[in-house]
This record gives sequence, structure tokens and C-alpha cells, in this order.
Amino acid sequence: MYNYVFSRCAKYAWLASLSLLLCACSPRFDWREVTGSEQPYQVLMPAKPASMSRVVQLAGQQLSMHMLAAEAGQISFAVGSVQVADPGQAGLVAKAMREGMLANLRAKPEQIQTLANGNIIASGSSPQGQPLKMAARFIIDGKWVYQLVAIGPEQALQDEVADNFLQSFKVNKSK
Repeated sequence: MYNYVFSRCAKYAWLASLSLLLCACSPRFDWREVTGSEQPYQVLMPAKPASMSRVVQLAGQQLSMHMLAAEAGQISFAVGSVQVADPGQAGLVAKAMREGMLANLRAKPEQIQTLANGNIIASGSSPQGQPLKMAARFIIDGKWVYQLVAIGPEQALQDEVADNFLQSFKVNKSK
């Protein structure tokens, strides 16, 4: 009787261990190529994204911002895009986007680093005071201004994940 109970418990323990192992092996990020519906770009997102639009005030202009966002592994990934009437204003709009993101993160100047590839890495905190890390990239292409942001807890946002997202962005010139 003892051997039967022991072997049955061992069998269930083995099945439970196997289940945990399979869960641990499931991918945190299910990368997929996504194309902007109205905006001419493509990017890799780690999960199925949601899209939304709203009017924002940037550099003294009212602009319609289109957002594509997904969350995976405690990290939020987003692409924001606006089209300006005058391409000469695109730089001011990109600067306003950058300043707004850094202000939302409550990042101090010493917590902000601009890398050689143009990516920005910053540390700050959520409104509740939780430490956050942000990786961002701001791109100007003619009348289009793009904001790519990955933000999450410091330990969750690994450099290779942020790079995979930020460097995957491509402007689609055929639209």
C-alpha cells in the first residue's frame, strides 16, 4: 500500500513539475510585425496591440496622436505618431514629446542617457513612487513624428528587449 501511495504521489509531483517547467518555457514576448493603419510604419510588438487616437497639444499645436500599444512581461510598449502641417515644426513637436515623456517619468537630468544609436534610457518613478525604467526613441520623417516607448519596472525592462522593439521600427515609404 505504501509503495502504491508513494508512486502515485511521485507521479503527481512529476506531472506538477512538468507543468511548471512548461509554463516557465512559454515565451513572455510573442513578437509580431505590426503596420500602422493610417501611419506609414511597421514595428515589432511583443503582443497583440490596441490602437487609439486622441487630440493632444504639442509645441503649441493641436494634433491628432495615434497610439498603438501592447503590454508584455510587466512592460508597456507604445508607438505614438502625429502628422504636422509644416515639416519645419516637426523638430519642436518631437522635443515636446520627449520632454512630456520624461516629465511623466519624473526623470531628473542625471537619470537620462542618450545613446549613440539615438535611443534614450531614463530612470524615474510612477505616480505611486515605484521605480521605472524607460527606453525611448523619437523619429522625424517629413511631416510625421514618431514616439516609441518601452516602460516598466527597472528589473523587467532588459536592454535587449528594449533594443528589439526600438530598432525594429521602420518607416514605410510606400504609404
